[in-house]
Order: sequence, then structure tokens, then C-alpha cells
Amino acid sequence: MSFDVKARPLPKGRHNLPVHVVRASQRQRLLEAMLAGVAERGYAATTVPQVVADARVSRNAFYELFPDKTACFLALCDELAAEMLDELTSLGGDDWVDVLRRGTSYYLRFWAERPAFARTYFVELPAAGPRAIEQRDRQYARFLTLFEQLAHAARPQGGVPRLVPRMLVVAITELIAEEVRAGRTARLTELEDELVELMVRLLTL
Repeated sequence: MSFDVKARPLPKGRHNLPVHVVRASQRQRLLEAMLAGVAERGYAATTVPQVVADARVSRNAFYELFPDKTACFLALCDELAAEMLDELTSLGGDDWVDVLRRGTSYYLRFWAERPAFARTYFVELPAAGPRAIEQRDRQYARFLTLFEQLAHAARPQGGVPRLVPRMLVVAITELIAEEVRAGRTARLTELEDELVELMVRLLTL
């Protein structure tokens, strides 16, 4: 799912498009409007009336797709984060350091190329309450699994301290969040070399 190009609105007037096509278009536009609204105004200040107006979708259609504002917001965060994690999970290769570097490069570029989503995810997500925190924790669990796999590849016989993968997930997430909050999202890729070196050292202690 890409938010780089705005979803095309449906043709005006009567049309014979299947219901699932109409719903998919409406959903895409609602998610895009939610992203734009939260990135600009913040989660708390973004309202369903604003989202449906920006998306050019009726309020009835919104509630047919999402039970409330939080559900729409979480669908946005979940789909984009899942897109990134699916790509990271698909990386393969026999050289774990090369896999780590390619994954780090993709991860940093993903956020750098999506400044609105970076701000939405790292700054605004906690404002959506416990449901949002639970969603984020599920994504963190997938990151943890990736680092546990890297730890096993780095030390097949064991020896990587159990807390290292967890520390990497927390530290990298907070590092990116700090850069986003400071307005340095576009420069995230500059962290690649130093970040890879640090992770390799921690995984081979």
C-alpha cells in the first residue's frame, strides 16, 4: 500500500463500479486524509468531520468502514508499519551483516521518505490511547523477532545476551523518534554507517 500518490476519486455521477471497488477507494482516501490531518494538526485536533471532508467521503461511508476515529488511525499506522516489516522480513542472504545493513538502509529510507507518517507514528500515536499502544507493541514484537534472528546468525552457538535484541529495538525506535521530533527526518539515512557499526558490535560481544 503506497501513500506516495493520492488515491484517485471515483467518477462523478452515476457509475457501475462494484461495491468493493468503491469501498476500497473510499478507505484509501480516508486513510490518506487521516494521515494528512494528524501530521498537520495532531491526533487530538483531527476530527472525523475534517477527515471525511478532506477525503470527499460521506460520514456514513466512514462509519461503514471504521467504528470510530481511533480505528481509522490505527488502520493507517498498522498498514504502513506492516508494509515496512514485511519488506524487512523478506530480506534474505547468508551474510547476516549484509542483511543487517540492507535492512537498516531500507528502514531509515522508509521513514525519511515518509515524513508525515514518521511524525504521525513516532509523535502522535501515543495520543490515541491504550489501543494505539497495544498496536505499537505488536509491531515492536515483530522487530524483536528480527533482531533475535540476527543474534542467532551472529552467534549460532549462543552467547548474545538475552537483553541485547530488546535493547536494540527500544534504542533504535527512540533514536528515530528523537530525530523526527527534532525535525531531522530527511537526514535519517545519514545515521546508517554508525548505526550498523554499533549493532554489529552489540551482536558480536
